[in-house]
Amino acid sequence: MNETKLREQICLLAKSMFDRGLTGGSTGNISSRTEDGGLLVSPTGTSFGRLDPARLSRFNSAGKLISGDAPTKEMPLHSAFYDTRSSAGAVVHLHSCHSVALSMMPDQNEDNFLPPLTPYGIMKLGKVKLLPFFMPGDAAMGEAVRGLAGKRSAVMLANHGPVVAGKDIEAACNAIEELEDTARLALLVRGTNAKSLNDEQVKALLARFDVEWDD
Repeated sequence: MNETKLREQICLLAKSMFDRGLTGGSTGNISSRTEDGGLLVSPTGTSFGRLDPARLSRFNSAGKLISGDAPTKEMPLHSAFYDTRSSAGAVVHLHSCHSVALSMMPDQNEDNFLPPLTPYGIMKLGKVKLLPFFMPGDAAMGEAVRGLAGKRSAVMLANHGPVVAGKDIEAACNAIEELEDTARLALLVRGTNAKSLNDEQVKALLARFDVEWDD
């Protein structure tokens, strides 16, 4: 995809998520690889509902900011995914309410944050790692992602929000929306006798759709 179209797509998808309440105010950040190996990144302090294609932060392939506004303070998160996952073509971070609420619940499985409620949560995300709370902008968040050695495409920052890497901007946005939907379902059925997918069903999904499921 040429850069002009990519800039427009980033802003279109970001606005769609903003309009549906998946991240509010000036929260959230989004980035995508360009054809020349550089990056387009949402600027710091900007709203997903009002991103300007011409003002996106533009990095060259050496990681130097060459045009646009100053980038999000969460660049360490984005860089960590790009540096450890060769398949990462885009990264999205939201402050989506249901996933944040689920991260606050006691006795969460840190290694596999989302319960196996639907096939699509498994297919699009694999295992989601629940990371501890960090101060916003703390470079330690990026180090925590690097510590996973590229084994996860999605993490949940406790009391903060999800971060998801995808092969391209559309895939990353679809996956993070699936994460939020699954978290919402988990809260809706919490304390009930709702049936999750069983181990055999999960194994069949992993095999059928070649899902990453590293321990």
